[in-house]
Amino acid sequence: MTDGVTTRTSETTGEAPALTITRSFIGPATLVFKAWTQAEHLVRWLGPRSHPAREVEVDFRVGGRWRACLRTPEGGDMWMGGEYREIDPPNRLAMTFAWDTTGFQTLITIDLAEQGERTVMTFHQTPFVSTESRDSHNEGWSSSFDRLADYVETAAGRPPG
Repeated sequence: MTDGVTTRTSETTGEAPALTITRSFIGPATLVFKAWTQAEHLVRWLGPRSHPAREVEVDFRVGGRWRACLRTPEGGDMWMGGEYREIDPPNRLAMTFAWDTTGFQTLITIDLAEQGERTVMTFHQTPFVSTESRDSHNEGWSSSFDRLADYVETAAGRPPG
């Protein structure tokens, strides 16, 4: 699947909790960038394995909005969304993120760098209201990125795993 999985979390000594996850994917940065920015790709990998996306809407431009619905194991809907803040294909993407239920907004930045046949993604999300919220997002994003790795490998013409 992937190697080079790194998760860093900030200490909460006067600093808002933050999450940084670094992953390496087999495939070009252009493909990983499309997977993050086009609804037809996002719906195939976004959300943890237990809460896959059932619907994704994208208005891909700076100031444009994105919205996605994850399906819970019990059949409920969890809506999330945000606004695109920075777009630099295929190197960088920045967007806000909020659950519809809370409205509390974080900023996500995604930096992509090609290294041979791989793309290294550095994902950063901040601030979180608590370390528990950060840790929950770490779990969810890590599962999502496992799905993204499988999707990118398959789309790049390689069997996942």
